[in-house]
Amino acid sequence: MNVTTELLSRIDDYHLPLWEEKEVIIKRGEVLHNQGNINTNIYYVLEGALHLYHETETDSNTIRFGYKDSIFALLDSFLTNKPSAYTAQAIRKTRLRVMNKESFMEFIYSDMENIKLWNEILSYVVTAQLERETDLLASLPQERYESVLKRSPQLFKEIPHRYIASYLRMAPETLSRLQKS
Repeated sequence: MNVTTELLSRIDDYHLPLWEEKEVIIKRGEVLHNQGNINTNIYYVLEGALHLYHETETDSNTIRFGYKDSIFALLDSFLTNKPSAYTAQAIRKTRLRVMNKESFMEFIYSDMENIKLWNEILSYVVTAQLERETDLLASLPQERYESVLKRSPQLFKEIPHRYIASYLRMAPETLSRLQKS
């Protein structure tokens, strides 16, 4: 059992209901959260996929994905209770379970094993972000592509290529050429 699955199992076994009763369904292209707003919820992706991106006047860059059976949060806002620098948008129709931060943290601090699992998840996120930063420092698009393909092959099954290209900081045509070679 992986860490996320174990944490989710413990949430389901908790003596109080933690997930909000109603699932959130967002349509393809619909925004879950706009950059500049606070969002301290944590989400479990039941089906579908989202991308987290930062937008400027001239550019939009995907930094993370959430897809089936993953936990998804706007971590900058979740951890600091400040506005997020990111927008979360559905790539395709997505069903989510939602939990507010207060309930989640109450659950986390209720048991040392929960704290340990949460720390493992946060460590994984930080490590993945560092690996991503290293990937982006690679000057050759092929190196970035190969690194992400090796680390996250499921990404290429779950996410449309134009979003992966944005994540890899390359044109969709470049990604297409790399996949064919």
